[in-house]
Amino acid sequence: MTIKSVSLLLLLATACVPLAGCRWFDKPIKDKATGASGTQPANVSPEYSGRPPAVTPDSKRGGGSAARVAGEELDKAQSLRLQGQYDAALLEFEKAIESNPRMTLAYMGAGDIYRERGDYGAAQRNYGRAAVIEPRNFNANYMNGLMLQLLNRLSESIRAYLQALSIKPDDFNANLNLATAYLQLNEPIEGLPYGQRAVQINGKDAAARTNLGAIYAAINQHENAVVEYQQAAELTELSAPLLLNLAESLGKTQRYGEMTNALLQLVKTQPTAVAYERLGFAQFRMRQYPESLASFRKALEIDPNHFPALNGVGVCLLNQWKFSNETDDSARRQAIAALRRSVQIEPQQPKIVELLSRYR
Repeated sequence: MTIKSVSLLLLLATACVPLAGCRWFDKPIKDKATGASGTQPANVSPEYSGRPPAVTPDSKRGGGSAARVAGEELDKAQSLRLQGQYDAALLEFEKAIESNPRMTLAYMGAGDIYRERGDYGAAQRNYGRAAVIEPRNFNANYMNGLMLQLLNRLSESIRAYLQALSIKPDDFNANLNLATAYLQLNEPIEGLPYGQRAVQINGKDAAARTNLGAIYAAINQHENAVVEYQQAAELTELSAPLLLNLAESLGKTQRYGEMTNALLQLVKTQPTAVAYERLGFAQFRMRQYPESLASFRKALEIDPNHFPALNGVGVCLLNQWKFSNETDDSARRQAIAALRRSVQIEPQQPKIVELLSRYR
């Protein structure tokens, strides 16, 4: 291998624009009742403590009468909800709130119905109000944080989760979701202790392991990331995002053989442009140049506009031209065409622009 071909090999690491961590678990856990889409399995449904509601007499109705009426409306609402009569139950919860605006359980019940319907904004308003009325209510703070996270109001969500954890520090979901929120906010170092705590609480949970792996990857601790991803792989069925994450961190630690094996496994079941492009990168690093070029081209068959694969084709063909003692001009022309197309799709690639100016 010539000195020039080595420089091209090293350039491929930037030319192909590797993923910055797929972050499989980039959304909060949702409980079983929601049915909403998400990246994590719904595995724990928060239960309320069963404490009596905070009752404050309504001045318009007078003392104990208001408390009694609100309690009756709350009981009716809960009964209707158990019967599946959600519209009627919601009406009774709202009546109870009108009778006693500080009845925490009425806000929580209304919030649950709105949440189950996918109206996270209305659910959050009810959970948030319950948390204001009863600041030491874990469930109110946790559910408020969850809804805020689903609404992508991440800074507010973090504050709610922190309040929930001040009440119950070892709650698994709150720690995991807080770590995820920090990751979504691109503050992985802040999320690290909570991701670690989630794994300490339940080391058999694949979501917790994968999320911690994504945090380690985001702070460039890829050896630790590989450990977490491999642990997750032993706990759940292998998925495309998990294999991509694992492969990316294996590449960052220069374990290209293992990276190749993971990606070969992936493309057998879920062949995507991203998977083939990453496979091409790993094969190039292992000096499997024909296989690398074939993988990059396979990526472009799936997505002709996948510019990292165009970069890979360009670098492979320039390498081929170098190996021919710069006599294979067809390879050089094809390489330049691929790199030009890449820059047309994504102009902000100074390394590729520099290659074009050097070899065209």
